[in-house]
Amino acid sequence: MRADARKNYDHLLAVARDLFAEQGADASLRDIARRAEVGLGTLYRHFPNREALLEALLRSSFADLAARAETLQAADDPGEALRAWLQEMITFTHRHRGILTPMMSAIEDPSSALHASCVTLRTAGAALLARAQAAGVARPDLDGDMLFDLIAALAWLREQPSHAQRAERLFSLITGAVLAV
Repeated sequence: MRADARKNYDHLLAVARDLFAEQGADASLRDIARRAEVGLGTLYRHFPNREALLEALLRSSFADLAARAETLQAADDPGEALRAWLQEMITFTHRHRGILTPMMSAIEDPSSALHASCVTLRTAGAALLARAQAAGVARPDLDGDMLFDLIAALAWLREQPSHAQRAERLFSLITGAVLAV
């Protein structure tokens, strides 16, 4: 990539990160280009659609969460490792307002730019769940898909102002149900 193109790419990502933090993942791509002081065509040359932009923004964070799950595989307490990773995933999705819908769509759509990263996260969570199940500390009737759904549901609740105050209690109830055998 040419130096000027790389500069535009990096600048667009920085602006998009800020705008998504302010307005959520549905922020206007036109506003991102305007704030980055580039034409809309420049934005679309680098990121042909919203999913491609989200994928570029979230790729390293998703990789970090997957690596964290791998690290937690070596933890002494598989139940606590699963609980810690679930908390980190929910905190991450809450901090990145509006990414739940694209993530949930992408996990089912192999043509999505986010698909591979979302599958990696689901697989990482499923491995932690399987380890906790093998240790006899997690329900045997759950799978990685259900775990991913629970993460999405709990993160969605945290985003709702009327439910946010109950989010921690609900997290404790759900993880207690997942880890109770």
